[in-house]
Amino acid sequence: MKKIKIITIGVYGFDEAGFFSALCNAEIDTFCDIRSRRGVRGATYAFANSKRLQARLAELGIRYIHRKDLAPTQIVREKQAAADKATKTAKRKRTELGEAFIDAYHTECLDAFEPQSLLDTLEPDTQVVALFCVETAPEACHRSLVADKLAKTFNLEVEDILP
Repeated sequence: MKKIKIITIGVYGFDEAGFFSALCNAEIDTFCDIRSRRGVRGATYAFANSKRLQARLAELGIRYIHRKDLAPTQIVREKQAAADKATKTAKRKRTELGEAFIDAYHTECLDAFEPQSLLDTLEPDTQVVALFCVETAPEACHRSLVADKLAKTFNLEVEDILP
């Protein structure tokens, strides 16, 4: 297997120009959206809504894939919401995932996820894959868990892009 590099990126904290510039600077060739709902509320992040996002990525020559199987279910998201409520942490201010979320995400998503299935969907010339969700900090987002599993399974390099 050819070595690929994994990048993680969220949208919060970026403006449109900065977001796409970061993708280009990291030489992303494949963008893997691991959100369940592929929309973001408000005008600030409208560029990350699925149709607009896919159109801009296509203009930049970046392939887009959606892996809904890697998105946390509503039940898993509710575990994090309960943890955030207990610690009085606003969703966008969260700096790490709660243990209940991590455990539930592993049980509902990652345990059944076969990392090779993701690699099998990639084009042969793929070199740099971005795992995308919305949270600013990778430690506060499930993308870090997916990246960790890929890194451990295939001994891949992971880099987090922050705004």
